[in-house]
Amino acid sequence: MNFIYLASQSPRRRQLLEQLGVRHELLLPDPGGDTESIEEVHGGEAPARYVQRVTGLKLDAALARLKQRGLPVAPVLCSDTTVALGRAIYGKPADAKDAARMLRELSGQTHRVLTAVAIQQGRKRVTALSDSKVTFAAMTPAQVKAYVATGEPLGKAGAYAVQGRAAAFISHISGSYSGIMGLPMHETAQLLRAFGFKAV
Repeated sequence: MNFIYLASQSPRRRQLLEQLGVRHELLLPDPGGDTESIEEVHGGEAPARYVQRVTGLKLDAALARLKQRGLPVAPVLCSDTTVALGRAIYGKPADAKDAARMLRELSGQTHRVLTAVAIQQGRKRVTALSDSKVTFAAMTPAQVKAYVATGEPLGKAGAYAVQGRAAAFISHISGSYSGIMGLPMHETAQLLRAFGFKAV
């Protein structure tokens, strides 16, 4: 039976792949692996260019792990999501204070959520980019504080989870809901077909 490697620690991406009916194995970095430097923003980098570059670097690292561990050959899927307000890139907040800053800046604004997907097996690499827009209602300081206190914003690009409590503040979405979650299902299914996955 066909399967792919998912090089992501995100439970949301695993859930979305399961929804597509795609069998997958996790291909995670070793504990203490350096992912922080991969996610550094280069000065003046456009958000779309940034998220595609980071996804490519993560895929390169995953392919190296696959070879190093001597695992059976199968396509490897990587994905990365970033939030952008204008040209400003909002990655994962450093701490609760940083999460509150991001949410204050996104409050009452429409921002973009960009998710890049890349799959490779052998020398064949295919990529896609999902670009969606999300509008936040104005949030009061008390609402920002209460949401940050839940812990949900930590570890999330833009300091929120669309499928979580943040949904209460989202007044409009244009684009791919699954892309905003972290894995655009339409684009991912198209890429998987290139590797012979007929079911999607």
